[in-house]
Amino acid sequence: MGGPNTALLAESYCDWWSLAGVEALVGDRPAGWLAVPPANDAAASRPKRVADPAPEAQPLPAVLQRQPAEAPAEPRGPIALPDEWNDFQQWLASSDEVPGSQWDARRVLPVGDAAAPLMLLTAWPEIDDQREGQLFAGPAGTLLDAMLRAIGLTRGQCYLASLAITRPPGGRIAAQDSTELERLLWHHLRLAAPRRLLLVGGDILRMTTGLSLPNARGKSLDLNQDGGKVDTVAVAHPAMLLARPAQKAAAWDSLKLFNWGR
Repeated sequence: MGGPNTALLAESYCDWWSLAGVEALVGDRPAGWLAVPPANDAAASRPKRVADPAPEAQPLPAVLQRQPAEAPAEPRGPIALPDEWNDFQQWLASSDEVPGSQWDARRVLPVGDAAAPLMLLTAWPEIDDQREGQLFAGPAGTLLDAMLRAIGLTRGQCYLASLAITRPPGGRIAAQDSTELERLLWHHLRLAAPRRLLLVGGDILRMTTGLSLPNARGKSLDLNQDGGKVDTVAVAHPAMLLARPAQKAAAWDSLKLFNWGR
């Protein structure tokens, strides 16, 4: 490769490598071309700051803390039912242990004298009864008064009571409530000792005799109570008769068995 430009070309190559910082073909020491050079600023020479310790966790508020498991409640024995009539009536009016008192704050209590010639017993107050605070209120009560007049009686000549003194939600009771209500039923009847008993409504009829209204139509049921028999008949509740007038004939077939005017 010779020629007049060869020397100039070689000199140009040497100048380029000199400008690039290469002054020898072989360096004195090997260099790591991929190594990161040490920082030359002042910050790199400072000692690294140790992170502050994490703040100590604060305890949860008492309402959010895990509560110890409650011991299972011991099963309660049967509720004590008063054996004296006046004590029983006061207990119905005020005790928190009365079965069926838990469904409403307003109690619908029995009315009348237990020695009356006829006791009317229904399962629980109807909606109008619960609102008015008395049994057989509203249009159903007006119909009941007409039914009683048809057999020669007035409401004031009867003892009116409901098994439960408040109305259960939806007019139905849960299975766990039925046992104490059944005890209350027979206890109430034993203390009242009615001469004649009119069961008003299909619920109280089933609870007392196990019968349905069609099976009790026009029949004297002769309910057993304390070794004796109570002359008993059953009719549909007047509220049901207003909704289904066709059932009035069946109610009269039973009600006329108590016709004092015969």
